[in-house]
Amino acid sequence: MITIQNAINGRKITSTSSRTSAVYNPATGEQTATLPLSTRDDVNAAIAAAKAAAPGWGSLPPLKRIKPMFKFKELLERNADAIASAISNEHGKTHPDALGELQRGIDVVDFACGIPHLLKGEFSRNVGPEIDSWSDRQPLGVVAGITPFNFPAMVPMWMFPVAIACGNTFVLKPSERDPSAPMLIWELFQEAGLPPGVFNVVHGDKTAVDAILDSPEVSAVSFVGSTPIAEYIYTRGTAAGKRVQALGGAKNHMIVMPDADMDQAVDALMGAGYGSAGERCMAISVAVPVGEKTADRLVEALAPKVRALKIGPASDAQSEMGPVITADAKRRISDLIGVGVSEGAKLVVDGRGLNLQGYENGYFLGGTLLDHVTRDMTVYKTEIFGPVLSVVRAKSYDEAADLINTHEYGNGTAIFTRDGDTARAFADKIDVGMVGINVPLPVPVAYHSFGGWKRSLFGDHAIYGPEGVRFYTRIKTVTARWPTGIRGGAEFNFPSLK
Repeated sequence: MITIQNAINGRKITSTSSRTSAVYNPATGEQTATLPLSTRDDVNAAIAAAKAAAPGWGSLPPLKRIKPMFKFKELLERNADAIASAISNEHGKTHPDALGELQRGIDVVDFACGIPHLLKGEFSRNVGPEIDSWSDRQPLGVVAGITPFNFPAMVPMWMFPVAIACGNTFVLKPSERDPSAPMLIWELFQEAGLPPGVFNVVHGDKTAVDAILDSPEVSAVSFVGSTPIAEYIYTRGTAAGKRVQALGGAKNHMIVMPDADMDQAVDALMGAGYGSAGERCMAISVAVPVGEKTADRLVEALAPKVRALKIGPASDAQSEMGPVITADAKRRISDLIGVGVSEGAKLVVDGRGLNLQGYENGYFLGGTLLDHVTRDMTVYKTEIFGPVLSVVRAKSYDEAADLINTHEYGNGTAIFTRDGDTARAFADKIDVGMVGINVPLPVPVAYHSFGGWKRSLFGDHAIYGPEGVRFYTRIKTVTARWPTGIRGGAEFNFPSLK
């Protein structure tokens, strides 16, 4: 049985913790590794290594800091299949989906290679008599990331490449459910020539998280996960004086207008609702057709496609959707489907009870389609995080938009329409951080930034892109005057140009 190690100061180290967690292949239900749950001492050792490396790394010229980043990107691309296989074996997503996840992470590494341009600051001459002023963006020091199971490669790479390119050192606490991909990525970054201590990985649970949040040496924390945990991370981290960006949960709606291209809308809902078994914070989990005729057409077109979903392990190249992450997740999703039916939703397609020959112990569910869901139902209010699509029928565009604007989450949303006026009004007025127009998963590219609104984001900065650079640096403004030619006595009033 493999034991997952930590990575501290350029070396792999096995935690001496007496507490462990099992790592499973969700397609078979078999345990594949044992993961020691790091102690506070383990976490503190990683933080100490990062602190020792921070002054030297932060003082390097930015062009020297990004040299390993170029090599790292090359190694990631060369080893993409191996990393994707590690993701599939521990998360369950199909191999093409895992490759797609990895590529979106590599895109951020690519962005990080150009970060020196964003660190230049600004300069103004003669802001006063012979006085110049300039600003500079400087690293924070030691920063940390706490990442979820659903994107074990991509989400860490939303964080550490930007932080490290900005001159910080980094401590990553990945999900204990699928730790192998982050470790492969750490190995490749070391191979790329990153100095010891600049990037460290510690595995664990709440004990490790609290050690990061409580450490006075950690200046900032990035988090992606559920809203209750995001709120906890934000509250405890900011109370300890840290910068925190904590991305939480979602309930993403897609409005389907009567004039929408129905074939396009259906295909979009299939991919956005059931891709990665719905375990995406940007998954579309609520379809909102406007008008009864639109709703009838949508459900009629969706149902056979949901029934025909090819469910299977990542090893089957024909699989369109794999298992969910754990047995507990499967039970929770199944229970929520039952609650939806008991509260009055119409069960159009039932994904429960799926039994795959040879994978009877796997955590597989089929796609589920619920119609006539209302805003007071549990399945509507709750982030199910599984292959369940709810159809909420709206009489008008205003009613559909109100559903989105009054929901507690504001991560992503989409509208499918041919009408430019409707699309523009939707993009301008909808109370959500990321908007798609005839695009079901509006995940920003690496040189923009990712972040929701309302209870989908705690903190003032979105993640990666320009917002990531601002989060991982602080601005210093210098005002200077040299004594040559200066005349006059002391000035006791507040300085001004008058």
